[in-house]
Amino acid sequence: MGLGVLALLAFTPILVVFIFLVFLRWPAKHAMPIAWAYTGIMGLLVWKMDLVRVIASSIQGVVIAVSILYIVFGAILMLNTLTYSGAVTTIRRGFMDITPDRRIQVIIIAFLFGAFIEGAAGFGTPAAVAAPLLVVLGFPALAAVLAALIIQSVPVSFGAVGTPMLIGVRTGLDNPVVHEYIGVASAADPGYLEYVYMTAANVAVLHAIVGTLIPLAICMMLTRFFGKNRKFSEGLEVLPFAIFAGLSFTIPYVLVGVFLGPDFPSLLGSLIALPIVITAARKGFLMPSKPWDFPPESEWESDWMGSLRPKLEEERANMTLFKAWVPYLIVALLLVLSRIVDPLKAALTAPGVTLWVRNIMETGISQNWQILYSPGTIFIVTVTCSFFILGMKWEEMSKAISVSAKTMIGASVALGFAVPMVRIFINSGVNASGFDSMPIALAQGVAAVAGSAWPAFAAVIGALGAFIAGSNTVSNMMFSLFQHGVATEIGVNGALVVALQAVGGAAGNMICVHNVVAACAVVGLVGVEGKLIKWALIPMTYYLVAAGILGMTAVGLGLGFGF
Repeated sequence: MGLGVLALLAFTPILVVFIFLVFLRWPAKHAMPIAWAYTGIMGLLVWKMDLVRVIASSIQGVVIAVSILYIVFGAILMLNTLTYSGAVTTIRRGFMDITPDRRIQVIIIAFLFGAFIEGAAGFGTPAAVAAPLLVVLGFPALAAVLAALIIQSVPVSFGAVGTPMLIGVRTGLDNPVVHEYIGVASAADPGYLEYVYMTAANVAVLHAIVGTLIPLAICMMLTRFFGKNRKFSEGLEVLPFAIFAGLSFTIPYVLVGVFLGPDFPSLLGSLIALPIVITAARKGFLMPSKPWDFPPESEWESDWMGSLRPKLEEERANMTLFKAWVPYLIVALLLVLSRIVDPLKAALTAPGVTLWVRNIMETGISQNWQILYSPGTIFIVTVTCSFFILGMKWEEMSKAISVSAKTMIGASVALGFAVPMVRIFINSGVNASGFDSMPIALAQGVAAVAGSAWPAFAAVIGALGAFIAGSNTVSNMMFSLFQHGVATEIGVNGALVVALQAVGGAAGNMICVHNVVAACAVVGLVGVEGKLIKWALIPMTYYLVAAGILGMTAVGLGLGFGF
């Protein structure tokens, strides 16, 4: 079978997802079972995978889906804890005191606070934190999720304390061919890590240039799809402040990424930017003259709100603003400590406390679940502390648990088929046909068409990898070696092309199906996944086109770290 035909066949599972979710607008709970079945049939009939391997891959996917649902449940429970304790009302008042302008609020919460959470935890956690917080402030749930998805871009490549680079790229490039190219004996050689750091420096520069406009993009998407007048121009009114906020984050972000490495660009960039931007907003610096708000709730479209509707009560006398924010402070502190304090991280990820499903059906496919290290556990620990700190009654907590469980169950079917589909797609490399796995076949087909113009398309492959796998880290593990091989073949900077892969992988998180499903579940939305993917394609396309132009420019001018 020719490479072009094989690549087209490898693309069809992705096409099926788009047809049912985006074009036919089916809810994910109906579309994803069909996509799973189709991918399994492709694996069996075209790639000639063993039926046992298809089933084992599906079981692996179910295990991963359960771990995601655990995080979703923890995030929903935290929001309901804040709701039934009365803290929600106080938090809302605090933000309204800063500014009533929804555009400025979304920059602070979704972009900056979301970037901080991404830098600490990664793995979709920002949507689980930022989207409910926006709903608390009075955002339509659909708008909150869209904003939370769009910010899954700039900070993602350095999320979870650099995991997409330190695990994704580093593991993906660990190959004798790359070792010889770099001039090192093995991955243990310091020169190998230095090459990974060069790649990370390229990633930081590319993200900083493209990502500075993301705050503006979020505002424009809000005013276009959720404003009374449905105009992009109302989002453009915050251009000066949005650029200021973007630079407040990306300048320290790129400096850390270039000079200190991939661990802390997102974490430190957001920590530096948050007080600067909040202070500027309080002072009215570069702020638009007229605040912008959503139309009255009575005019909202039927699918704007989900089942999760935080109840705003009268402020409780003993609920100070600091006290109301304590749960978020606890979450942030526990996320950071569990990721950067090595003894604590080692204890939480030790083999004795890690759940394993090993060698499923004797296929060699295994899956672990580091449940103590999961953000879901951190949410639940925070909720436990909040029960006492916020002075809740057991009746209030019992209701929060009940409502959270019911909301989480709504996402179980969609995730229960979406992730198994992904695992079949990725695990298709072991087969009787001799074909490469579906993702690699697809990438090879694109590379054959692109030729010397590959730097313009490298980020697209990264985005496809993230769309498929739901992870920038996994996308980098799948495609870094392939990207480096193409760069070597056409004689361009390998570290730069792998960096474009990582940047594209971050952008692809905006439309990843199981990220979309999980984010919707946190705010109780069902059946709008296709609409969100369709909208999120707009900023993602900007990101990929801009990254491609920068890549071609850098190659043409001989710029970039590495060789």
